[in-house]
Amino acid sequence: MHELAIAESVVSSVLARTGSRGVRVVRLRVGRLCAVVPDALTFSFDLAAAGTPLEGAALEIEDQQSRGRCRTCGEEFTLADAFLLCPCGSADVTLLSGRDLTIVSVEVEDGCAAPAVAETPRSG
Repeated sequence: MHELAIAESVVSSVLARTGSRGVRVVRLRVGRLCAVVPDALTFSFDLAAAGTPLEGAALEIEDQQSRGRCRTCGEEFTLADAFLLCPCGSADVTLLSGRDLTIVSVEVEDGCAAPAVAETPRSG
């Protein structure tokens, strides 16, 4: 289950940027060719985040389509699976996207526990 290694890497990367600030949401973009099972990644993320400022944070996973470009006909197309085959029949295909795993954004908790209240000047 490589999802645990991925989750540990995500937690480590986020902690490197956020330090001790609490994290509410981590958003990932995961390419379809990464062979990541979203439920397994979410479960692994919860395990990896336990005891860190990311504990309890939501993990939002955005699916990224796989795209290729045929070197023979120049067509750009969506790949349904890992078979790099152009609709024209050529297997001379460049992979454009689908193997990426990117931390898109991180939502941290506000540093203030409560809004500040301005003192009202006294007349007098």
